[in-house]
Amino acid sequence: MHSCRSSLYCILPPYMLRNIVENGSPEQRQQALRNLVSAEAVRVQREVAAKEGPAEGLLEAVGGLERIVYSAQNAGNLPGQQLRVEGGPATGDPAADEAYDGAGATYDLYKDIFNRNSIDDNGARLDSTVHYRVGYDNAFWNGQQMVYGDGDEDLPEADRLFNRFTIAIDVIGHELTHAVTQFTANLVYQGQPGALNESMSDVFGTLVKQRTLGHTAADADWIIGEGLFTSRVNGTGIRNMKQPGTAYNDPVLGKDPQPAHMRDYVQTQSDNGGVHINSGIPNRAFYVTAFNIGGFAWEKAGQIWYVTLKSKLSASADFATAAAKTYEAARDLYGQGSLEQQAVKAGWAEVGIDVEQATPPDNGTRPGCATTLLGVARSLFGPRR
Repeated sequence: MHSCRSSLYCILPPYMLRNIVENGSPEQRQQALRNLVSAEAVRVQREVAAKEGPAEGLLEAVGGLERIVYSAQNAGNLPGQQLRVEGGPATGDPAADEAYDGAGATYDLYKDIFNRNSIDDNGARLDSTVHYRVGYDNAFWNGQQMVYGDGDEDLPEADRLFNRFTIAIDVIGHELTHAVTQFTANLVYQGQPGALNESMSDVFGTLVKQRTLGHTAADADWIIGEGLFTSRVNGTGIRNMKQPGTAYNDPVLGKDPQPAHMRDYVQTQSDNGGVHINSGIPNRAFYVTAFNIGGFAWEKAGQIWYVTLKSKLSASADFATAAAKTYEAARDLYGQGSLEQQAVKAGWAEVGIDVEQATPPDNGTRPGCATTLLGVARSLFGPRR
């Protein structure tokens, strides 16, 4: 079995799996329970491993774009059997070819737009494994490579909720951006820093999708995970950056719980202090910023967020810090009082955060912080709501 020294980040939030356990058919419940138990074990590993810092040196530097796609052959061993190498022909296996293409599109975004040499800025090879386990409803970055499940293809047709997890290119961009964060700000996966970590992955994941489709900020749908749900699910995707809280409302999956404003910030000990829930707040701030600037979101709004992630955030940064630093980055890039800087201010104001307000010290007392020993203990072992 594969063991990783670094953090592991899953695209599907644990509360969605819990809702399936509560509301699904016997087959759906059994599958979700298996995946939830696996995810919970991984979450404990992630809490411990995150304290070790970035996994420098774990990735093989090759200098330029190089991808290898493997198959786990529905087992749990990583990386598995090699299916496709850089420059090799398409395999005809949709999951393998989507993983290959999505990794390439993500590499190209970072290289062409942000002048970043792969996820670690040191030319790391991009390894992906598809067909992970049976009925695995998730995708994740484990500190060294990408891993994708096949969704519910093993269940009876009437019980299928999820398609294969390579089907949405923004999911691929999202997960690979966890690696970029690992090698830049290394945002702690807890509370507000963790929600920022998730939001950064949504931001650059959606930029991969928008650039691939040629969509402007105004044209884009801002849905994360479009295509992941089967037609049986009442939803468009797992998150909506434009209107957090509206991505799905389904009898089995429940209702999208994301807030779009600080007044609705969700206080919870589960999901590492709400990292997948409260990411809706900075997600909407980015959407409003990009929409107000206009044009392609990766050209200016993306530059501001990338500079902030790369060089302005500490591992414990909260929403107020991110707001202040993106405002600062906009000034550095485009000038004091520029349209771009005013768009950043308006974006954060839309979610209830003043970019010019002084940031209070990190003392574990603000929403989502778990910097005290008691806070960390509660985050790991405390009650869930």
